[in-house]
Amino acid sequence: MEARLKSAPSPDLTTAFQHLFKAIHAGGVEPRLLSLIHLRVSQINGCSPCVYASIDAAKKAGESDERLHHVVAWRETPFFTDEERAAFALTEAATRIQDGAPGVTDEVWEAAAGHFTQEQLGAITLEIALTNLFNRINRTTNEQAGKTW
Repeated sequence: MEARLKSAPSPDLTTAFQHLFKAIHAGGVEPRLLSLIHLRVSQINGCSPCVYASIDAAKKAGESDERLHHVVAWRETPFFTDEERAAFALTEAATRIQDGAPGVTDEVWEAAAGHFTQEQLGAITLEIALTNLFNRINRTTNEQAGKTW
């Protein structure tokens, strides 16, 4: 399967993404957790390039292989903190909004708000949304894992 787009994104688009990344990383959320959020969204959406990229980023941020292998089953493992679990629950609820799924309920939001500041919640929400965008672009264009963008 070959990627469908052959040219680089426009400079305006690249600048916009850089500003979004800057806003996310200024939100006070640990980069390692942002990588895990990116990974969980990408697992749900079946986006191999983003799964690849998030694992690479998480490892560079000091994440262990054991925890990376268990993100997909975070509810059934002892490897994650309550804070991380709240972030994963928010991540899943915000990503799975199709076919009558309830989306982010008050319970899910309040659980996350119990662990994160408003600024951090904004950064997490933007990370989830931006990852969903990248997943959709990559799935649309048949982008493959392991490439350097």
